[in-house]
Amino acid sequence: MSLELRGIHKRYGSVRANDGVDLILEAGSIHGLLGENGAGKSTLMKVLSGFVAPDSGRVLLDGRPVRLGSTRAAIRAGIGMLHQDPLVFLPFTVLDNFILGSGRRVRRAAARRDLQRMADQFGFRLDPEAPARSLTVGERQQLEIVRLLWLGARVLILDEPTTGISATQQERLFATLRALAEQGMIVAFVSHKLEEVEALCRRVTVMRRGRVVGEADLPCPTERLVEMMFGRVQVPVVRERAAPGDAVLELQGMRPADRGVAESHTLAVGRGEVIGLAGLEGSGQRPFLRTCAGLQRPAEGRIRVAGRDLTRARYREFRRAGVHFLPAGRLEEGLISGLTLTEHFLLASPGGSFVIDWAQAEAEAAATIAENLIVGSPRSAAEELSGGNQQRLLLSLMPSEVQVLLMEHPTRGLDLESADWVWRRLLERSRRGTAIVFASSDLEELLRYSDRILVFFAGKVLREVPAETISGEDLGYLIGGKDPR
Repeated sequence: MSLELRGIHKRYGSVRANDGVDLILEAGSIHGLLGENGAGKSTLMKVLSGFVAPDSGRVLLDGRPVRLGSTRAAIRAGIGMLHQDPLVFLPFTVLDNFILGSGRRVRRAAARRDLQRMADQFGFRLDPEAPARSLTVGERQQLEIVRLLWLGARVLILDEPTTGISATQQERLFATLRALAEQGMIVAFVSHKLEEVEALCRRVTVMRRGRVVGEADLPCPTERLVEMMFGRVQVPVVRERAAPGDAVLELQGMRPADRGVAESHTLAVGRGEVIGLAGLEGSGQRPFLRTCAGLQRPAEGRIRVAGRDLTRARYREFRRAGVHFLPAGRLEEGLISGLTLTEHFLLASPGGSFVIDWAQAEAEAAATIAENLIVGSPRSAAEELSGGNQQRLLLSLMPSEVQVLLMEHPTRGLDLESADWVWRRLLERSRRGTAIVFASSDLEELLRYSDRILVFFAGKVLREVPAETISGEDLGYLIGGKDPR
């Protein structure tokens, strides 16, 4: 079995997401699709899985053209896609989600047996009657994989599948993909993470700016892949640590109003200091950050910003005091679907006018877009941007003066170049006196950029450690609830 894409073109306004892409995928192996954010990887796979119709081009399965005008047509052809955020209906049970999309009448007892048989085959633990909202991201992936296989998928596409899952879940996922390839399936693995592609794939295709720029059999020198991705070898950002200034964020016995939080927090963050929050998802970092941002009031304790007591203040008072929050959900909470980049800049500008000079507004937006290296135009909608470009947009919308910057996963889902760009901007803020507190699941990111790391476990801070004094291995032990000392 083979799958071929020929001359795929897809435009979003002035952005050429795919510009004449050719790609061949063979059965029995895992094929990597590598590229920076905005390279066109996800768009190409959405074309292949029927989510997006190409402007031109053809898809051939075993040498025969197939028409993929919808996801149902794609699954009938044996092509299924696992998205970065698994497509599950949270109010439904695991079994209900498994049955959805079958297009035929199915007896629940028979579907339950099939679900449990297929889950057991790959070592998945899925309770058919559990609500989908109770599953972790990794378990939702497992549910979606067995559902696609049950529907008859012979081609499995995975788009950035390791985002938001634990190391153990990643190992299980990789073992499953290897087993499927050995069974003769075509597996396409879309990622911007070199180490994952090198560990998993036999062959890799590299995309840049909507085009295929190279292919390689693996293993091959990492420098060659990086140069194909970015056109140059990456120079990593180096953090020059300095003594923090006076305390700008002070917590005194502050406990978030969240049932999963087991203890209060006392902490002082100095001007220019960078604090990393480590821990598994659900360990308490999210309510901690949101309480510090004024999005929810604490159950007890005090919050001070630059000496001012904001414990019972509303979110807008935190904003006026110089507190800025960047959520993990870029489109869900940070940006507004349907609005253009120009409209976002207008909303973020202080002292907006009722009368808008649109020509001037678009000219100013174009200048900001160029300054922040955003791949898009003033009239592009926020949802048309890639994840990396959405993050660049969010950073460009920040006020010029920020006292405390709070962030959830600032580089999640970003390629190396985009992540480096983000941190260069953040460290510029730090040098100007902004205190930064960020949560991340990336151990290297935490160790490289933090002055101190707070390790969260089961709703409390297990330990606070200077970043320079701990190894990645020991930090991993702490995140798992084990103190290596």
